[in-house]
Amino acid sequence: MTLEKTITIITANYYPEDSAIGLYTTQFSQFLVKNGYKVKIITGFPSYPQWEIYNQYKTLPSFYSETVNGIEIFRYKQYVPKNVNFKGRILMMLDLFFGTFVNIMKIKNTDLVICIVPFTTSIFPAMVLSKRKKAKLWVHIQDFEFDLALDSGVLKSNNLFFKLFKNTVVTFEKKMLNTSNVVSSISLRMLEKIKEKSKHTNPYYFPNWVSSTKINPENSRQHRMINLAKFTLLYSGNIGEKQDWHFLKNLCDLIKLEDEIEIIVVGAGGFKDDLKSLIKPSEIIKYFEPIPYEDLNDLLCSANAHFLFQKKEVVDTIMPSKILGMMASQKPSLISGNKKSEVATIIKQSEGGFYFSENDALSVYNTILELKNNPILSNQIGINARNYIINKFSENQVLEDFEKKIKMILNEE
Repeated sequence: MTLEKTITIITANYYPEDSAIGLYTTQFSQFLVKNGYKVKIITGFPSYPQWEIYNQYKTLPSFYSETVNGIEIFRYKQYVPKNVNFKGRILMMLDLFFGTFVNIMKIKNTDLVICIVPFTTSIFPAMVLSKRKKAKLWVHIQDFEFDLALDSGVLKSNNLFFKLFKNTVVTFEKKMLNTSNVVSSISLRMLEKIKEKSKHTNPYYFPNWVSSTKINPENSRQHRMINLAKFTLLYSGNIGEKQDWHFLKNLCDLIKLEDEIEIIVVGAGGFKDDLKSLIKPSEIIKYFEPIPYEDLNDLLCSANAHFLFQKKEVVDTIMPSKILGMMASQKPSLISGNKKSEVATIIKQSEGGFYFSENDALSVYNTILELKNNPILSNQIGINARNYIINKFSENQVLEDFEKKIKMILNEE
């Protein structure tokens, strides 16, 4: 491997976004630079999870280039919907598609193009770039955005337009996946879905990861948002339509003031205003804006337990990366969703939390009380969670395997 190999990454999310896809893409890009690769990024303007262009970027021109940590970044100021519905997402996707097409023309040479999906449309300019520069194409799927829209009920399926749209999407998706040299995804169930959707019979398992040093209770301090006098259940992340917020409301209705239980929701997202209308702030539930990544360790490790309530209809279209940080914080997790999901398997294997496959808020409430009243049990479950996640999803192991795969691709004739 020579030091001149160039990798171009096409992604909707990148630094300074410090959560979800933006965080992971930034981390593995910096890993590649440290290992001798030249990396170029084609992306939009940062807007996640607030769904608003970051203040320091608002006055910049529509096409803007910058270099950060030795990585050249080509940006396009994409449309960001104020109402985060399916139509708004489609308009954002199409606008970013246009900007990406313009920006790929600025890439003079590249040996490998990596396209990060949830936006399937971004594969097309990635394919064009790879063909123009005779480069290999790697498609990495973080989310199947159309499948998720169907499963979560965002996209309704009761008219002719829907059927035509679905057929068009399926055909386009298959064609795009089949153009790539490598397809990867973050969960085993999503790999199975890739096999169903494309010709790829052996897609690459490239899971998200967690750093045992950046999320570590031994390095944490008590966070100001967490009240030591109460048993705190924490959700930190995007507030969107993937989650089952009505289930959270049912749980809140069961909690009494004398229980000394507090629910903290930290984050932003398209459903946040609706959530605050559904469950108004009170002595039981409080809302906070997103915090910087460098403060996340303190927040996660200060809570008594974490929760993630997913819609039961969503099975294999997503693998929530936030559970890695939840479990690495050495605290129990309470998660609900489809009993066939990969998260259910992880919780069962790790013995690091509780998984609820029925819409039974009372069971969750009783489990919270059990953890609150039995700190020894709670502590052991937390230890189980951290040990499992560090052994299975450590940053070094995942990224080292990732680089081995890159070397294999680039050495192929």
